[in-house]
Amino acid sequence: MTNPSTDGGFAVVEMFTSQGCNSCPPAEELLSEIERDARARRQNVFALGFHVDYWDDLGWPDQFADAAYTARQEAYARAFGTRGLYTPQMVVNGSVEFVGSDRRRAAGAIMSAMASTATTALALSIANRSADRVIVDYRAERPPERAVLHVAVVERDLTSDIARGENAGRTLRQDNVVRAFRSVGLDADRGQVELVTPPDLDPRNASVVGYVQENGERSIVGVTAVELSTA
Repeated sequence: MTNPSTDGGFAVVEMFTSQGCNSCPPAEELLSEIERDARARRQNVFALGFHVDYWDDLGWPDQFADAAYTARQEAYARAFGTRGLYTPQMVVNGSVEFVGSDRRRAAGAIMSAMASTATTALALSIANRSADRVIVDYRAERPPERAVLHVAVVERDLTSDIARGENAGRTLRQDNVVRAFRSVGLDADRGQVELVTPPDLDPRNASVVGYVQENGERSIVGVTAVELSTA
């Protein structure tokens, strides 16, 4: 299993985005930069790009979009009391949201998140991997009541040629794209989560990120990750 991320602070950076949105590429570049810098500095910063599906009828169907990711953004909207949905939206540790291309807000939110430590130690390991599935073992220590474990398969270094919509004619390079996602209630301190993965997933560029959240859309209290290529 991975070592639980209990040393120092952490930041889970969730981005709600779409290939059909012309204000999203700068935010995705920022998300890539955040993740790249964190890797270089060995900081506990975890970036996840959720592609929502409500742009798909406006000229370009995003191949990475999923209604489940839109539902996750909707849950945040209810939790934050915000009106409607928008892209790009960045959420840090489930506790603050803002326009995803706002570098100043992102830097401040991540710095603030890194100042607090995890209260739930989480460890993950890949139990099994096939062409279309990943099975993950988890162990969580002292999760809060009604806590939810989110597990995401995240892929880096993806490129897409956009033929229509607001980004028509552009080639978009995207990192941290969520390719599979599942949420389970933490009824026990250990267990397994099975995720269905797309056939074109490259495990050499993919990670599994697990994070524990109060009530599923509130404060994030623990996180860790494991490279899929280690399975």
